[in-house]
Amino acid sequence: MTRILAIAISLLLAACSSAPSVQPYRIDVRQGNVITQDMVAQLKPGLTRDQVKFILGSPLVADMFHTDRWDYVYHFQPGKGEVQRRRLTVIFDDNKLSRLAGDVVAGDGWLEGPQTQQPTTRIIDIPAAPKK
Repeated sequence: MTRILAIAISLLLAACSSAPSVQPYRIDVRQGNVITQDMVAQLKPGLTRDQVKFILGSPLVADMFHTDRWDYVYHFQPGKGEVQRRRLTVIFDDNKLSRLAGDVVAGDGWLEGPQTQQPTTRIIDIPAAPKK
């Protein structure tokens, strides 16, 4: 009787080990500011801080030691797949928008379709508005 019980238990354990492994569900985690290319396309030289905040939202990082610089950072960790990071730096001169730096620019298409590679960082000088 004990042999039959031992054989039955070993068969049950063998059946459990051949079952496919079950992975836990992992949620997508989004952190930071989502900046679309449409939002960046609305940025024009000479915009005030309030106008930039209206377009992009409050910056994730507003450093008190660099008061003329706002950083918008976005981090996306999908449940399955690679981490995506985006960064946009807005630089002011005399409380007016003067430059943008980062890897999110108008016309970049970074939110459209699957990403095959991380974009490179770019610095964009916005030309001054013509004087009237």
